[in-house]
Amino acid sequence: MDRVLSLTCAAVVASSLAQAARAADAAHGKELFSAKCTVCHNADRDAGNKIGPNLFGVVRPSGSIIGFSYSSAMKGAGVVWTPDKLAAYLAGPQKMIPGIRMTFPGFSNPADAQDVVSYLSTLKQQPARTAAE
Repeated sequence: MDRVLSLTCAAVVASSLAQAARAADAAHGKELFSAKCTVCHNADRDAGNKIGPNLFGVVRPSGSIIGFSYSSAMKGAGVVWTPDKLAAYLAGPQKMIPGIRMTFPGFSNPADAQDVVSYLSTLKQQPARTAAE
């Protein structure tokens, strides 16, 4: 009986580790972003803000887009959006920063939040193209 219990525990731990080690999928994140986020957010470099701020190059201090009217909670959050902080935020925005205006409840599946962060991480300032390109 102890051996069965030990093997079961080992299988559960191995499964949990495999889930944690799963590589984030930027393509799936783009699909999720399109389905869940584009109602309120743009993510194109040259697009403006919508109800929420443009998320192109979102790895930046919170509440920092000039001209966007952030809630006082977001302005005062003092968060610098790193991939880990973005994933935690996307799991429960109101839990992480109470008092924000964002109504999205969060992704219940942590892998989905990681995938969206992976997609957003691909949206960085691109170097200017040269005439030779």
